[in-house]
Amino acid sequence: MSTRPDIILLVLDTQRVDRLSCYGYEQATSPNLDAFAADATRFSHAFSPAQWTVPSHTSMFTGLYPSVHGTQQSFSVVPESLPTLAERLGADGYYTAAFCNNPLVGVIDNGLRRGFYSFLNYSGWLTSRPNQAGRPPTLFGKYRQFFKRRLSGILHRMQDSFARSDALLDFAFTPLMVPFWQTALSFKGNTAKSLNDAAKMLINRKETLPDQPIFSFINLMGTHMPFNPPRQYIERFAPHVLQDKSAQRYLQRFNGDVFGWLAPLSGPLENEHKTLLDGMYNAEVAAQDEQLGLFFDKLRSSGRLDRTLVMIVADHGEHLGEKHLLGHTVSLYNVLTHVPLIVRDPSGALPTGQVIEQNVSTRRVFQTALNAAGLATDSEQAYALHRLGENDPDQGTVFAEAQTPQNVLNLMTKHKPELVRNHRVDQKRRAVWRGQYKLIQTGPDQVELYDFIADPTETTNLADAQPALVRDLRDTLRAFERDAEKAAVMSDKVVNQDDPQLRSRLRALGYLE
Repeated sequence: MSTRPDIILLVLDTQRVDRLSCYGYEQATSPNLDAFAADATRFSHAFSPAQWTVPSHTSMFTGLYPSVHGTQQSFSVVPESLPTLAERLGADGYYTAAFCNNPLVGVIDNGLRRGFYSFLNYSGWLTSRPNQAGRPPTLFGKYRQFFKRRLSGILHRMQDSFARSDALLDFAFTPLMVPFWQTALSFKGNTAKSLNDAAKMLINRKETLPDQPIFSFINLMGTHMPFNPPRQYIERFAPHVLQDKSAQRYLQRFNGDVFGWLAPLSGPLENEHKTLLDGMYNAEVAAQDEQLGLFFDKLRSSGRLDRTLVMIVADHGEHLGEKHLLGHTVSLYNVLTHVPLIVRDPSGALPTGQVIEQNVSTRRVFQTALNAAGLATDSEQAYALHRLGENDPDQGTVFAEAQTPQNVLNLMTKHKPELVRNHRVDQKRRAVWRGQYKLIQTGPDQVELYDFIADPTETTNLADAQPALVRDLRDTLRAFERDAEKAAVMSDKVVNQDDPQLRSRLRALGYLE
């Protein structure tokens, strides 16, 4: 038996921390995650380094902030000089496997798949294996792969035609077409299958060597838009939708309005629409939680759970009308950046059943995993989550950075230029958390200061009332920017945006015109 633990990095894509009952939500949306957290360590003030998928995942895979790793756009590639978590673990004997439902991580050749011996992607027409290594396929498998490639090629050429023609692209975003390509692309993947496949691999270990530990990365998209939860969860969390025809029509329009997921709102969301979206989002949380419970039960009954470091985290949250925003492309408000972080450590290095109040960055799952595997350098060990305390190098000061994805910005500028101006969508944002305070700086001059403990919804801007604190935190941000600029790692590669598979997936997520 290997003395090194299995390691699971489970990313709940687009999971708001304030919709989990273990984080204080009044509705019972997450009983299985609550039970898991009660037997683990829950970090109450964990913050994502970025507001969307690519830079946030890259930070977790490299341990670096976005301005250092430089992977902040849909066309960015993780610098080859930065070994990823999978590469580090794989090079020292771990079997590395991914079960990914987000095409921005699992399909695009942006470097996030590097180091995985097996990478299963669950989005698209068919479950694909974009980075699958191992045994040569059987004769039947070769034929199956041939037909899958032919079918995918036809579909990709069709989708690429839409991407290259403004007229066809406008047609693709009409209500008539959106349901077709959302269904065809299996937009949110397959939560049940990916978790079941991961559990079978972790328990049966058919592909591993004797005593070989496993690192598994799992990304679930259950709470991402569009909202189509099973009926039993709609009955629990949004029952009025089943009888209210106007609510059904609004939901249908919302689910088909991909541009609406990206752009700021021109005014406040109507109360009935806010209630509807909240209820449907909660239903998605609960539906995903049911699948998580089955996954945990399988690992627990097999005995594997007690030999596995499990890190559960979100890459970011989701705006559902707060601050006149939807989705997760623009802001650094806590509805996006404050995320769940729950760690179950079989070594006992983290206190079971306890809550850690200190501010932490989720980029530190990288160092925590390496430390558990016995691979962390001295400087990396200092950032492992079990080292929090007086000697913690961050000392509770955490940063986040936001750049609106360029393709999204292009789309907004074309269709809603006034919203780009009013919300400063085209300007960089940075945030710093220290103690109970958080400062957001947008562009060179706009600042917001919040007491995020007393005011978790960030409704009262304290910048005018506390100018000295604003100056101090802005100085902290400037020092962070200088240090990041010195440490920045440049990549000489960008994603090939002419790849039709890439273009179809980016368009499906709304990141391409």
